[in-house]
Amino acid sequence: MAVQAIEKKRALRKNSKAGKAPKQHQFKWEGADKKGQKMKGEMTAETSAVIKAQLRKQGISPIKVNKIAQPLFGGGKGKPVEVADVALFSRQIATMMKAGVPLVQSFDIIGRGNEKRSVQDLLLGIKTDIESGQTMADSLRKHPKHFDDLFCDLVDAGEQSGSLEGMLDRIAIYKEKSEALKSKIKKALNYPIAVVVIAAIVTSILLIKVVPQFEEIFTSFGAELPAFTQFVVGLSDFMVEFWWMFLFGGIAIGMTYKAMLAKSKTMRDRQDKIMLKAPIVGEILHKAAIARFTRTLATTFAAGVPLVEALGSAAGASGNALYRDAIHSIRDDVTTGMQMNMAMQSTGVFPNMVVQMVAIGEESGSIDAMLSKVADIYEQQVDDMVDGLSSLLEPIIMAVLGVLVGGLIIAMYLPIFQMGQVV
Repeated sequence: MAVQAIEKKRALRKNSKAGKAPKQHQFKWEGADKKGQKMKGEMTAETSAVIKAQLRKQGISPIKVNKIAQPLFGGGKGKPVEVADVALFSRQIATMMKAGVPLVQSFDIIGRGNEKRSVQDLLLGIKTDIESGQTMADSLRKHPKHFDDLFCDLVDAGEQSGSLEGMLDRIAIYKEKSEALKSKIKKALNYPIAVVVIAAIVTSILLIKVVPQFEEIFTSFGAELPAFTQFVVGLSDFMVEFWWMFLFGGIAIGMTYKAMLAKSKTMRDRQDKIMLKAPIVGEILHKAAIARFTRTLATTFAAGVPLVEALGSAAGASGNALYRDAIHSIRDDVTTGMQMNMAMQSTGVFPNMVVQMVAIGEESGSIDAMLSKVADIYEQQVDDMVDGLSSLLEPIIMAVLGVLVGGLIIAMYLPIFQMGQVV
Protein backbone atom coordinates (compact mmCIF):
# COMPACT_ATOMS: atom_id res chain seq x y z
CA MET A 1 0.00 0.00 0.00
CA ALA A 2 2.81 2.40 0.89
CA VAL A 3 4.50 1.83 -2.48
CA GLN A 4 1.22 2.43 -4.31
CA ALA A 5 0.63 5.64 -2.37
CA ILE A 6 4.12 6.90 -3.23
CA GLU A 7 3.64 6.07 -6.92
CA LYS A 8 0.29 7.86 -6.90
CA LYS A 9 1.89 10.97 -5.38
CA ARG A 10 4.65 10.95 -7.99
CA ALA A 11 2.15 10.57 -10.83
CA LEU A 12 0.00 13.44 -9.54
CA ARG A 13 3.08 15.59 -9.05
CA LYS A 14 4.24 14.85 -12.57
CA ASN A 15 0.83 15.72 -13.99
CA SER A 16 0.68 18.97 -12.04
CA LYS A 17 4.10 20.02 -13.35
CA ALA A 18 3.32 18.99 -16.92
CA GLY A 19 0.99 21.94 -17.45
CA LYS A 20 -0.18 25.08 -15.75
CA ALA A 21 -3.07 24.95 -13.32
CA PRO A 22 -6.37 26.20 -14.78
CA LYS A 23 -6.89 29.87 -14.09
CA GLN A 24 -9.56 30.70 -11.52
CA HIS A 25 -12.04 33.53 -12.11
CA GLN A 26 -14.51 35.33 -9.90
CA PHE A 27 -18.18 35.12 -10.95
CA LYS A 28 -21.39 36.83 -9.80
CA TRP A 29 -24.45 34.62 -9.89
CA GLU A 30 -28.17 34.93 -9.48
CA GLY A 31 -30.54 32.01 -8.97
CA ALA A 32 -33.62 30.66 -7.24
CA ASP A 33 -33.95 27.95 -4.61
CA LYS A 34 -36.56 25.17 -4.59
CA LYS A 35 -39.12 27.52 -3.06
CA GLY A 36 -38.62 30.06 -5.82
CA GLN A 37 -36.85 32.60 -3.64
CA LYS A 38 -34.21 34.60 -5.50
CA MET A 39 -30.62 34.36 -4.32
CA LYS A 40 -27.31 35.85 -5.43
CA GLY A 41 -23.65 35.74 -4.51
CA GLU A 42 -20.08 35.33 -5.73
CA MET A 43 -18.04 32.18 -6.43
CA THR A 44 -14.59 31.37 -7.79
CA ALA A 45 -14.10 28.69 -10.47
CA GLU A 46 -12.49 28.00 -13.84
CA THR A 47 -15.64 28.55 -15.94
CA SER A 48 -19.25 29.59 -15.58
CA ALA A 49 -20.29 25.97 -16.28
CA VAL A 50 -18.54 24.87 -13.09
CA ILE A 51 -20.42 27.57 -11.15
CA LYS A 52 -23.76 26.39 -12.55
CA ALA A 53 -22.99 22.78 -11.67
CA GLN A 54 -22.06 23.76 -8.11
CA LEU A 55 -25.26 25.79 -7.71
CA ARG A 56 -27.40 22.87 -8.90
CA LYS A 57 -25.70 20.60 -6.37
CA GLN A 58 -26.75 23.07 -3.68
CA GLY A 59 -30.37 23.01 -4.91
CA ILE A 60 -30.19 26.39 -6.62
CA SER A 61 -31.38 26.94 -10.18
CA PRO A 62 -28.93 29.36 -11.84
CA ILE A 63 -30.47 32.32 -13.69
CA LYS A 64 -27.41 34.46 -14.48
CA VAL A 65 -23.70 33.74 -14.06
CA ASN A 66 -21.40 36.59 -15.08
CA LYS A 67 -17.64 36.84 -14.80
CA ILE A 68 -16.43 39.82 -12.74
CA ALA A 69 -14.17 42.03 -14.86
CA GLN A 70 -10.74 42.66 -13.39
CA PRO A 71 -9.26 46.18 -13.44
CA LEU A 72 -6.36 46.88 -15.81
CA PHE A 73 -2.93 45.70 -14.57
CA GLY A 74 -4.61 43.36 -12.08
CA GLY A 75 -5.51 46.14 -9.66
CA GLY A 76 -8.35 44.12 -8.20
CA LYS A 77 -6.01 41.40 -7.03
CA GLY A 78 -4.22 43.61 -4.58
CA LYS A 79 -1.24 42.10 -2.82
CA PRO A 80 -0.04 38.66 -3.94
CA VAL A 81 -0.30 35.54 -1.80
CA GLU A 82 2.74 35.29 0.47
CA VAL A 83 4.21 32.34 2.35
CA ALA A 84 3.07 33.93 5.61
CA ASP A 85 -0.52 33.81 4.28
CA VAL A 86 -0.16 30.08 3.62
CA ALA A 87 1.18 29.51 7.16
CA LEU A 88 -1.71 31.48 8.66
CA PHE A 89 -4.27 29.65 6.51
CA SER A 90 -2.85 26.27 7.65
CA ARG A 91 -3.21 27.29 11.29
CA GLN A 92 -6.75 28.58 10.79
CA ILE A 93 -7.92 25.44 8.93
CA ALA A 94 -6.40 23.20 11.62
CA THR A 95 -8.06 25.21 14.41
CA MET A 96 -11.49 25.19 12.75
CA MET A 97 -11.37 21.47 11.98
CA LYS A 98 -10.42 20.73 15.60
CA ALA A 99 -13.47 22.75 16.60
CA GLY A 100 -15.64 20.46 14.47
CA VAL A 101 -16.18 22.75 11.47
CA PRO A 102 -16.35 20.75 8.18
CA LEU A 103 -13.44 21.22 5.76
CA VAL A 104 -15.46 22.88 2.97
CA GLN A 105 -17.12 25.28 5.39
CA SER A 106 -13.72 26.09 6.93
CA PHE A 107 -12.37 27.10 3.53
CA ASP A 108 -15.48 29.20 2.85
CA ILE A 109 -15.30 31.05 6.19
CA ILE A 110 -11.55 31.70 6.04
CA GLY A 111 -11.62 32.59 2.33
CA ARG A 112 -14.43 35.11 2.57
CA GLY A 113 -13.02 36.57 5.78
CA ASN A 114 -9.55 37.25 4.40
CA GLU A 115 -8.71 40.86 3.54
CA LYS A 116 -6.51 39.97 0.55
CA ARG A 117 -8.43 39.42 -2.67
CA SER A 118 -5.71 37.07 -3.95
CA VAL A 119 -6.00 34.86 -0.85
CA GLN A 120 -9.79 34.89 -1.16
CA ASP A 121 -9.59 33.68 -4.77
CA LEU A 122 -7.08 30.98 -3.86
CA LEU A 123 -9.03 29.55 -0.91
CA LEU A 124 -12.44 29.76 -2.55
CA GLY A 125 -11.03 28.08 -5.66
CA ILE A 126 -9.71 25.21 -3.51
CA LYS A 127 -13.09 25.00 -1.78
CA THR A 128 -14.82 24.66 -5.16
CA ASP A 129 -12.46 21.83 -6.15
CA ILE A 130 -13.10 19.98 -2.88
CA GLU A 131 -16.87 20.40 -3.34
CA SER A 132 -16.57 18.82 -6.78
CA GLY A 133 -15.14 15.66 -5.20
CA GLN A 134 -11.39 16.22 -5.34
CA THR A 135 -9.17 15.58 -2.33
CA MET A 136 -7.60 18.54 -0.60
CA ALA A 137 -4.12 17.39 -1.66
CA ASP A 138 -5.13 17.19 -5.33
CA SER A 139 -6.72 20.63 -5.23
CA LEU A 140 -3.60 22.09 -3.60
CA ARG A 141 -1.39 20.58 -6.32
CA LYS A 142 -3.17 22.83 -8.83
CA HIS A 143 -1.36 25.77 -7.18
CA PRO A 144 2.34 24.76 -7.10
CA LYS A 145 3.33 28.41 -6.74
CA HIS A 146 1.84 28.50 -3.23
CA PHE A 147 1.91 24.84 -2.13
CA ASP A 148 5.12 22.89 -2.70
CA ASP A 149 5.41 19.11 -3.01
CA LEU A 150 6.20 18.75 0.70
CA PHE A 151 3.03 20.60 1.73
CA CYS A 152 0.85 18.54 -0.64
CA ASP A 153 2.45 15.23 0.37
CA LEU A 154 1.86 15.92 4.06
CA VAL A 155 -1.79 16.83 3.42
CA ASP A 156 -2.15 13.67 1.33
CA ALA A 157 -0.70 11.60 4.19
CA GLY A 158 -3.13 13.25 6.63
CA GLU A 159 -6.12 12.53 4.40
CA GLN A 160 -5.15 8.88 3.89
CA SER A 161 -4.58 8.31 7.62
CA GLY A 162 -7.78 10.12 8.65
CA SER A 163 -5.91 12.67 10.77
CA LEU A 164 -6.04 15.72 8.51
CA GLU A 165 -6.63 18.25 11.30
CA GLY A 166 -3.62 16.95 13.24
CA MET A 167 -1.48 17.01 10.11
CA LEU A 168 -2.56 20.57 9.27
CA ASP A 169 -1.61 21.59 12.80
CA ARG A 170 1.82 19.99 12.30
CA ILE A 171 2.18 21.77 8.93
CA ALA A 172 1.20 25.10 10.53
CA ILE A 173 3.90 24.69 13.20
CA TYR A 174 6.45 23.76 10.53
CA LYS A 175 5.52 26.73 8.31
CA GLU A 176 5.57 29.20 11.22
CA LYS A 177 9.01 28.06 12.36
CA SER A 178 10.34 28.03 8.80
CA GLU A 179 9.11 31.56 8.17
CA ALA A 180 10.55 32.79 11.48
CA LEU A 181 13.92 31.31 10.49
CA LYS A 182 13.79 32.86 7.01
CA SER A 183 12.99 36.22 8.56
CA LYS A 184 16.06 35.99 10.79
CA ILE A 185 18.30 35.06 7.85
CA LYS A 186 17.00 38.00 5.81
CA LYS A 187 17.67 40.27 8.77
CA ALA A 188 21.23 38.96 9.02
CA LEU A 189 21.88 39.49 5.27
CA ASN A 190 20.04 42.80 4.85
CA TYR A 191 21.89 44.61 7.64
CA PRO A 192 25.36 44.56 5.98
CA ILE A 193 23.81 45.41 2.61
CA ALA A 194 22.02 48.38 4.21
CA VAL A 195 25.34 49.65 5.64
CA VAL A 196 27.01 49.56 2.22
CA VAL A 197 24.05 51.21 0.45
CA ILE A 198 23.72 54.00 3.02
CA ALA A 199 27.47 54.67 2.94
CA ALA A 200 27.44 54.80 -0.89
CA ILE A 201 24.45 57.17 -1.00
CA VAL A 202 25.89 59.57 1.61
CA THR A 203 29.32 59.60 -0.06
CA SER A 204 27.80 60.18 -3.53
CA ILE A 205 25.68 63.11 -2.32
CA LEU A 206 28.69 64.75 -0.69
CA LEU A 207 30.91 64.24 -3.75
CA ILE A 208 28.31 65.45 -6.27
CA LYS A 209 26.63 68.30 -4.35
CA VAL A 210 28.91 69.50 -1.54
CA VAL A 211 32.51 69.14 -2.75
CA PRO A 212 31.96 71.19 -5.98
CA GLN A 213 30.94 74.16 -3.81
CA PHE A 214 34.27 74.02 -2.00
CA GLU A 215 36.12 73.52 -5.28
CA GLU A 216 34.96 76.96 -6.48
CA ILE A 217 36.39 78.51 -3.32
CA PHE A 218 39.69 76.62 -3.70
CA THR A 219 40.10 77.86 -7.30
CA SER A 220 40.24 81.48 -6.05
CA PHE A 221 43.10 80.65 -3.63
CA GLY A 222 45.66 80.30 -6.39
CA ALA A 223 47.73 78.01 -4.14
CA GLU A 224 48.53 74.32 -4.47
CA LEU A 225 45.99 72.13 -2.65
CA PRO A 226 46.98 69.33 -0.25
CA ALA A 227 47.28 65.89 -1.86
CA PHE A 228 44.28 64.52 0.06
CA THR A 229 42.11 67.46 -1.05
CA GLN A 230 43.26 67.08 -4.67
CA PHE A 231 42.28 63.41 -4.57
CA VAL A 232 38.79 64.19 -3.22
CA VAL A 233 38.27 67.02 -5.73
CA GLY A 234 39.34 64.76 -8.60
CA LEU A 235 36.98 62.05 -7.38
CA SER A 236 34.19 64.62 -7.15
CA ASP A 237 34.81 65.84 -10.72
CA PHE A 238 34.69 62.25 -11.95
CA MET A 239 31.42 61.57 -10.10
CA VAL A 240 29.79 64.79 -11.35
CA GLU A 241 30.63 63.91 -14.94
CA PHE A 242 29.97 60.19 -14.87
CA TRP A 243 27.37 59.71 -12.10
CA TRP A 244 24.94 58.30 -14.65
CA MET A 245 27.47 55.60 -15.54
CA PHE A 246 27.60 54.40 -11.93
CA LEU A 247 23.82 54.56 -11.52
CA PHE A 248 22.76 52.81 -14.71
CA GLY A 249 25.82 50.56 -14.72
CA GLY A 250 24.96 49.37 -11.20
CA ILE A 251 21.33 48.74 -12.18
CA ALA A 252 22.41 46.87 -15.33
CA ILE A 253 24.91 44.71 -13.43
CA GLY A 254 22.32 43.94 -10.75
CA MET A 255 19.63 42.97 -13.26
CA THR A 256 22.08 40.89 -15.33
CA TYR A 257 23.34 39.06 -12.24
CA LYS A 258 19.77 38.37 -11.10
CA ALA A 259 18.83 37.03 -14.54
CA MET A 260 21.92 34.82 -14.64
CA LEU A 261 21.10 33.44 -11.19
CA ALA A 262 17.56 32.63 -12.32
CA LYS A 263 18.80 30.75 -15.39
CA SER A 264 21.99 29.09 -14.14
CA LYS A 265 21.80 26.41 -11.45
CA THR A 266 25.60 26.19 -11.42
CA MET A 267 25.87 29.90 -10.61
CA ARG A 268 23.29 29.61 -7.81
CA ASP A 269 25.16 26.67 -6.33
CA ARG A 270 28.45 28.55 -6.48
CA GLN A 271 26.89 31.57 -4.77
CA ASP A 272 25.49 29.34 -1.99
CA LYS A 273 28.93 27.86 -1.30
CA ILE A 274 30.63 31.27 -1.35
CA MET A 275 28.06 32.68 1.10
CA LEU A 276 28.82 29.86 3.55
CA LYS A 277 32.46 31.05 3.66
CA ALA A 278 31.55 34.67 4.46
CA PRO A 279 32.64 35.85 7.93
CA ILE A 280 29.92 35.78 10.63
CA VAL A 281 27.08 35.53 8.09
CA GLY A 282 28.46 32.22 6.80
CA GLU A 283 28.18 30.59 10.20
CA ILE A 284 24.59 31.80 10.52
CA LEU A 285 23.76 30.27 7.12
CA HIS A 286 25.38 26.97 8.16
CA LYS A 287 23.25 26.75 11.29
CA ALA A 288 20.12 27.84 9.45
CA ALA A 289 20.56 25.11 6.82
CA ILE A 290 20.93 22.46 9.54
CA ALA A 291 17.86 23.82 11.33
CA ARG A 292 15.77 23.71 8.14
CA PHE A 293 16.97 20.19 7.29
CA THR A 294 16.26 18.73 10.72
CA ARG A 295 12.90 20.53 11.09
CA THR A 296 11.69 19.35 7.67
CA LEU A 297 12.90 15.78 8.19
CA ALA A 298 11.32 15.62 11.65
CA THR A 299 7.96 16.87 10.32
CA THR A 300 7.83 14.54 7.32
CA PHE A 301 9.12 11.47 9.17
CA ALA A 302 6.65 11.98 12.04
CA ALA A 303 3.86 12.26 9.46
CA GLY A 304 4.57 8.71 8.30
CA VAL A 305 6.45 9.60 5.11
CA PRO A 306 9.12 6.95 4.33
CA LEU A 307 12.64 8.04 5.31
CA VAL A 308 14.03 8.00 1.76
CA GLU A 309 11.22 10.22 0.45
CA ALA A 310 11.46 12.44 3.56
CA LEU A 311 15.16 12.98 2.87
CA GLY A 312 14.29 14.05 -0.68
CA SER A 313 11.91 16.69 0.69
CA ALA A 314 14.44 17.83 3.30
CA ALA A 315 17.13 18.27 0.63
CA GLY A 316 15.02 20.80 -1.25
CA ALA A 317 14.05 22.61 1.96
CA SER A 318 17.63 23.01 3.23
CA GLY A 319 18.04 26.20 1.22
CA ASN A 320 21.71 25.69 0.34
CA ALA A 321 23.41 23.78 -2.47
CA LEU A 322 26.15 22.30 -0.26
CA TYR A 323 23.64 20.80 2.16
CA ARG A 324 21.26 19.79 -0.65
CA ASP A 325 23.99 17.72 -2.29
CA ALA A 326 25.03 16.25 1.07
CA ILE A 327 21.43 15.22 1.88
CA HIS A 328 21.05 13.61 -1.55
CA SER A 329 24.20 11.63 -0.78
CA ILE A 330 22.69 10.59 2.58
CA ARG A 331 19.51 9.48 0.82
CA ASP A 332 21.49 7.34 -1.62
CA ASP A 333 23.44 5.72 1.25
CA VAL A 334 20.29 5.08 3.29
CA THR A 335 18.68 3.46 0.24
CA THR A 336 21.52 0.91 0.20
CA GLY A 337 20.91 0.06 3.87
CA MET A 338 23.40 2.32 5.67
CA GLN A 339 22.32 3.90 8.97
CA MET A 340 21.48 7.59 8.61
CA ASN A 341 23.96 8.78 11.26
CA MET A 342 26.81 7.01 9.44
CA ALA A 343 25.68 8.45 6.11
CA MET A 344 25.60 11.93 7.66
CA GLN A 345 29.07 11.51 9.12
CA SER A 346 30.50 10.41 5.77
CA THR A 347 29.45 13.71 4.14
CA GLY A 348 31.71 15.73 6.45
CA VAL A 349 29.15 18.56 6.49
CA PHE A 350 27.17 18.00 9.69
CA PRO A 351 28.59 18.76 13.17
CA ASN A 352 29.35 15.81 15.45
CA MET A 353 26.56 16.83 17.86
CA VAL A 354 23.93 16.51 15.12
CA VAL A 355 25.27 13.12 14.04
CA GLN A 356 25.30 11.83 17.63
CA MET A 357 21.73 13.03 18.26
CA VAL A 358 20.55 11.24 15.13
CA ALA A 359 22.40 8.07 16.23
CA ILE A 360 20.64 8.18 19.61
CA GLY A 361 17.31 8.72 17.87
CA GLU A 362 17.88 5.72 15.59
CA GLU A 363 18.82 3.48 18.52
CA SER A 364 15.85 4.58 20.65
CA GLY A 365 13.32 4.62 17.80
CA SER A 366 12.53 8.31 18.33
CA ILE A 367 14.43 9.90 15.48
CA ASP A 368 11.71 12.50 14.78
CA ALA A 369 11.83 13.74 18.41
CA MET A 370 15.64 13.99 18.31
CA LEU A 371 15.56 15.86 15.01
CA SER A 372 13.01 18.31 16.47
CA LYS A 373 15.32 18.96 19.42
CA VAL A 374 18.26 19.56 17.09
CA ALA A 375 16.12 21.98 15.07
CA ASP A 376 15.12 23.85 18.27
CA ILE A 377 18.78 24.14 19.32
CA TYR A 378 19.98 25.48 15.98
CA GLU A 379 17.03 27.83 15.52
CA GLN A 380 17.83 29.34 18.92
CA GLN A 381 21.50 29.68 17.96
CA VAL A 382 20.54 31.44 14.73
CA ASP A 383 18.28 33.78 16.70
CA ASP A 384 21.08 34.63 19.17
CA MET A 385 23.65 35.14 16.40
CA VAL A 386 21.37 37.45 14.41
CA ASP A 387 20.70 39.54 17.53
CA GLY A 388 24.44 39.64 18.20
CA LEU A 389 25.15 40.66 14.61
CA SER A 390 22.60 43.47 14.84
CA SER A 391 24.21 44.77 18.03
CA LEU A 392 27.67 44.54 16.44
CA LEU A 393 26.71 46.30 13.22
CA GLU A 394 25.12 49.35 14.87
CA PRO A 395 28.45 50.84 16.03
CA ILE A 396 30.09 49.70 12.76
CA ILE A 397 27.51 51.70 10.78
CA MET A 398 28.25 54.79 12.85
CA ALA A 399 32.00 54.26 12.48
CA VAL A 400 31.87 53.76 8.69
CA LEU A 401 29.66 56.79 8.11
CA GLY A 402 31.76 58.83 10.53
CA VAL A 403 34.99 57.97 8.68
CA LEU A 404 33.47 58.74 5.26
CA VAL A 405 31.81 62.00 6.21
CA GLY A 406 34.63 63.05 8.52
CA GLY A 407 37.26 62.26 5.88
CA LEU A 408 35.48 64.40 3.27
CA ILE A 409 35.08 67.28 5.71
CA ILE A 410 38.76 67.14 6.65
CA ALA A 411 39.73 67.09 2.96
CA MET A 412 37.65 70.21 2.31
CA TYR A 413 38.92 72.16 5.31
CA LEU A 414 42.62 71.29 5.01
CA PRO A 415 43.34 74.20 2.58
CA ILE A 416 41.53 76.60 4.91
CA PHE A 417 43.60 75.36 7.87
CA GLN A 418 46.82 75.83 5.88
CA MET A 419 45.82 79.39 4.97
CA GLY A 420 45.25 80.13 8.60
CA GLN A 421 48.72 78.85 9.49
CA VAL A 422 50.29 81.02 6.75
CA VAL A 423 48.50 84.08 8.04
